[in-house]
Amino acid sequence: MPSKQRVVVVGNGMVGHHFVQQLVSQQGDNKNVDITVLSGEDRLAYDRVQLSSFFNGKTEDDLALTCSKTYQDWQVCFHTHSKVVDINRDAKKVTTAKGESFEYDKLILATGSFAFVPPIPGKDRDHCLVYRTINDLHAIKKSAQGSKVGVVIGGGLLGLEAANALKQLGLQTHVIEFAPQLMGVQIDGAGGRLLKNKITELGVKVHTSVATEQITEGENSRYKMCFKGGQTLETDMIVFSAGIRPYDNLAREFNLEIGERGGIVINNHCQTSDKNIYAIGECALWNNFIFGLVAPGYAMAKVAAGHVLQQLSSNKALHTTSNNSSNSADEFSGADMSTKLKLMGVEVGSIGDAHARSEGAISYYFEDQLSGIYKKVVTNEQGNKLIGAVLVGDTSEYDKLLQYHLNSIELSVPAESLIMPLAGDTGELSADDLPSDAIICACHKVTKHTIEHAVMQGCSDLSDVQQATKASTGCGGCEKLVQSVISSSLNNKIATLTPVDEPVSQSA
Repeated sequence: MPSKQRVVVVGNGMVGHHFVQQLVSQQGDNKNVDITVLSGEDRLAYDRVQLSSFFNGKTEDDLALTCSKTYQDWQVCFHTHSKVVDINRDAKKVTTAKGESFEYDKLILATGSFAFVPPIPGKDRDHCLVYRTINDLHAIKKSAQGSKVGVVIGGGLLGLEAANALKQLGLQTHVIEFAPQLMGVQIDGAGGRLLKNKITELGVKVHTSVATEQITEGENSRYKMCFKGGQTLETDMIVFSAGIRPYDNLAREFNLEIGERGGIVINNHCQTSDKNIYAIGECALWNNFIFGLVAPGYAMAKVAAGHVLQQLSSNKALHTTSNNSSNSADEFSGADMSTKLKLMGVEVGSIGDAHARSEGAISYYFEDQLSGIYKKVVTNEQGNKLIGAVLVGDTSEYDKLLQYHLNSIELSVPAESLIMPLAGDTGELSADDLPSDAIICACHKVTKHTIEHAVMQGCSDLSDVQQATKASTGCGGCEKLVQSVISSSLNNKIATLTPVDEPVSQSA
């Protein structure tokens, strides 16, 4: 039996890398675990959330989340170009396409997802691409050099990001969406209509309720897209961004439990049907749901790391003394899917039950057609708790509304005043109004109390707090609120704080 327990991580995307961070951090000074990372890509982890910034001048190094030196310092063994093709569950060994084998005590599947390409005849032509990885971006950039017109199939979040990339590359850009609106998952019909109008005003032609039947040779451009109903559109390149599918092929092939529509079934500890194999991120299916955002993946990574260490400790009588050892009892209980983003300069926010599907839900709307602003808040049947919101064109109230939702804060003002201009008291929330356990950074589950504790320990600005707690280092959407908590903590000159369950430092 090896002197150290062996953890093999398959996949080095954002979630796989976060698992490595958590495992290194939570085991503290007790280096009783050998960590091996197997990446199918030609590089280590990078920020997929910020992929579109590649077309604004950011480099591959700017997008990198780690590097060889960091993993070496952490004593993490890593291999790129190492796609895993075999899992021998009896021998507890994985094998890569290069024929290399690695034994494990615990195996982590962080294989993520892949871009779904609809089965359209002609989809495999040379300039039909996907928008998913850095290598995909290079292919898009190369194709654009000899193109004038570009089409994106898919009008969701990633599709609109891809459309923005084509527009920045100087192409006449079209978006083709099968559904009757854009971003149908995140926003309602009225918000979708306004978003379509605003994007059209920016020079992108949007086609909704359109089904592509085949892709043929073009007459004036490379290709001709033929739509149901007889319409056609000529284009030089096509980018598929019609959603994602879980990369669960290894689990399928080696008899781990799979959901009816895909995804590797996991329990609250992120264990699969094999107790020695875990799945995290977009390949994992929890409670019949796949989470397509990075924050839930980070939460899974933290839970899985804690549970792995707990299991290895009981198996080998290891004892960790890290402050993070309490994390081993954590369970994954779902995650909030709220999101705030800017698409081609258009601000969009979605919170909680944006479609008001909860029983008894009440919706309040505000629309300023002249300014191109649409806002909607959703409350419970009693009207005293905010359970959802949609913001298009102006997300200035997002942080406030999110805190009402995440922390179930009772409304002290009429719900409509939260979004109506000149409404008098708009129920503003200061940092002091938030409960101590309020989640300030959803990506890394950093609470208000953790930030306050960091300030008490000597952090005096945003950079210090980011390094100590990781707050606002994920999507960055909470930066303004984090700064508010820091300022409040400094102004209040906190003398003492009660202990918190989570550590101040989450970095390795």
